[in-house]
Amino acid sequence: MGRLGAVYCGYQQMTNLSGKHVVITGASTGIGRAAAACCVRDGARVTLIARRADLLEQAARELGGTTAFAAADVADKAALLAALDHAEAANGPIDGLFLNAGIGGMFAPVEAYTDEAFDAVMAVNVRAVFWAIQHVLPAMKQRGSGSILVTGSLASERGMPMNAGYVASKHAVLGLSRAVANEAAEFGVRCNCILPGLIETPMLDGLPPEAAAQMAKAVPQGRTGSADEVAEVAAFLLSDAASHVTAQALAVDGGMLGTMRV
Repeated sequence: MGRLGAVYCGYQQMTNLSGKHVVITGASTGIGRAAAACCVRDGARVTLIARRADLLEQAARELGGTTAFAAADVADKAALLAALDHAEAANGPIDGLFLNAGIGGMFAPVEAYTDEAFDAVMAVNVRAVFWAIQHVLPAMKQRGSGSILVTGSLASERGMPMNAGYVASKHAVLGLSRAVANEAAEFGVRCNCILPGLIETPMLDGLPPEAAAQMAKAVPQGRTGSADEVAEVAAFLLSDAASHVTAQALAVDGGMLGTMRV
């Protein structure tokens, strides 16, 4: 085996999640469900958190192993923290935290965007992320290791029109991720933001068809992405293979972010 082959094989061995406990929010469908499958495949103990207990139970049964779940609305702080505590009781200390739950908000010009819609988006997309990190980070710091991953969006980097609440929330979680990464780096804890592009998920189904079609034309690869493609990158960032990766925003978007005009 040549030098490059040896390096590659060593890299492959590092990507496993054996012995680690990964908690995923928004885990019943889409990217969260796909990421759970990747993490289980790579040897992790996984705990799923989402609102619908029936979908979580089905997912846990299909994933098998030590997969646990807790039904909670992440916008409810008490319910979210109870779910995280349940995760630790079921599967041990949390080594990886993938904060993937999110909502899209309403489509309207800024002047017509309602307070109720704005508050709802901020509760799920920002406050829940803050609460979860605040709850889990101290133990990670104490152990000297951990990986936190937050689902952002191309809207974390671009000022897209007609959805001010969503854009504001996704800018906010990117900033939060970088702040946490800076604070936690000296303790061996990493924090990154993954930026899915036009991905085949329930949230994409919620876009107006004309908007989705227009956005699809902007993908340099000429296609939408799959939840599995995002999940593979998420598993990498949660693993020790990404041990020197923190405070980053990594787009999984077929090249959109580097080329798009909004």
